[in-house]
Amino acid sequence: MAAVVTFLRRLPTITLLKGVLQRNPTCIRTMSGAVPQGVSERLWSLGKLNHVAIAVPNLESATALYRDVMGAKVSEVTPLPEHGVYTVFVELGNTKLELLHPLGEKSPIEQFLKKNTAGGIHHICIEVDNITEAVKQLTSSKVRALSPEPKIGAHGKPVVFLHPKDCNGVLLELEEA
Repeated sequence: MAAVVTFLRRLPTITLLKGVLQRNPTCIRTMSGAVPQGVSERLWSLGKLNHVAIAVPNLESATALYRDVMGAKVSEVTPLPEHGVYTVFVELGNTKLELLHPLGEKSPIEQFLKKNTAGGIHHICIEVDNITEAVKQLTSSKVRALSPEPKIGAHGKPVVFLHPKDCNGVLLELEEA
């Protein structure tokens, strides 16, 4: 088991959740797919990358860059007052970019843009097949969720954000697939 954990820690895709593996190395399966003895069956799994979110100081010019200069298909501007953002999705075929712009004074994006005036990557979103079980298991493994319960996100599905200090400096959004 230790050799498998060591091998997996060297894979770039595992880097994001390295902290989870360090605190709970039994949360992975063996190479055969069998659950190690004494470890309960996992009730959720990670899916595909849903989107990369980019905070932008000017939503119109950012949208124009992707639509007019790069030729991407972009969505209409959608206000999400419960999250304090305006969103525009840029379709990329295998995933999406989510352009984020502040909505209201208490927007988390407003705070981000005060520190990063040119904008930048804000978070990544990964799909999970059971968000309730994912939050239970992750919080029991000392990964902090930024809200006690999932909220409805931009796609109309439950989402939860995980604290970047527990995810190798990355603000991670989980979205139920």
